[in-house]
Amino acid sequence: MSQLRIENLRGIGFGPVDLSLAGSECLCLSGPSGAGKSRLLRAIADLDPHEGQLALDGISSAAVSPTDWRRRVGLLPAESGWWSERVADHFPGTAPGEAFERLGFAADILEQAVEHLSSGERQRLALLRLLANRPQALLLDEPTANLDPANTERVEALLAETCRRGAILLWVSHDLNQIARVADQHWVMKNGRVHPADQGQAA
Repeated sequence: MSQLRIENLRGIGFGPVDLSLAGSECLCLSGPSGAGKSRLLRAIADLDPHEGQLALDGISSAAVSPTDWRRRVGLLPAESGWWSERVADHFPGTAPGEAFERLGFAADILEQAVEHLSSGERQRLALLRLLANRPQALLLDEPTANLDPANTERVEALLAETCRRGAILLWVSHDLNQIARVADQHWVMKNGRVHPADQGQAA
């Protein structure tokens, strides 16, 4: 079973952070805006400068290329980048399958222009793009923030199944009802530090 270890991690505006997550486990992280949650995820994905140790299955992030690390430890940012006009260009060699249907997409979605997509469609497609890489750990920065209740339910169900199959989820959310539904652990980030929510400080 996969294991992601985060030890003495420090970056701009946060740290030190120590966490250990196992496969098939979802840890939700809440906290006030500006606490450092997004910066923490970017550091774990090795996208921002940081100090400390990151390891997946005992292999340090420093021992593999950044591209390989991000394939194994994938980040879904709050706003994903799109570098080509057509949706299909972001899914090379991919045909719409069950996962697309489960997130409410018709078969012609790959032929659409990115500029014509709603923010919610982009958010769901960005998740599918991440899952296509089959990461062992998913870093999710408010993955349902722009979604209506029906699509939120779809995304939660797909991520729950991904977790059951062995993936690690580190999920930032401000929705305490959602956290109650999906989390195995709930931690809070405040002033750049993290602690279990049951220590009594408000999320």
